[in-house]
Amino acid sequence: MSKGNTYETDVLALIFNATAIADLADNDATSPATTLTVALHTADPGEAGTQLTSEIAYTGYARIAVARTTGGWTVTGNSVSPVANIDFGEMTGGAGGTVTHFSVGTGTANKLLYSGTVTPNIVVSSGVIPRLKTTSTVTED
Repeated sequence: MSKGNTYETDVLALIFNATAIADLADNDATSPATTLTVALHTADPGEAGTQLTSEIAYTGYARIAVARTTGGWTVTGNSVSPVANIDFGEMTGGAGGTVTHFSVGTGTANKLLYSGTVTPNIVVSSGVIPRLKTTSTVTED
């Protein structure tokens, strides 16, 4: 069973822009999340994974918080992308690795909401600043 196209857009707008779905879902009025966190992964975290699953680790790396608003995310049809490039910390030490996937989650709870592939992959070594571009998308279908 699939979702209606309008509903797919509504779900993405609820999650990424904190826009209520009329007569169905509201943004948490008492303590809504104001940001979502973006993480980098060296393998697909999978549907059963968390933001910790295959998360890259190097000195200088940290997840990036992106505002849960139209200023942070662009929702178009059944896809969402960041409004601006997302630059992660420069690798200054550690093993590095190849970034093949990214995820969007709730941060401290490590709950994975969505994940997607990074194309082209990013080889992280000393001095590299990994970047997800505004063309990085997540699709609801």
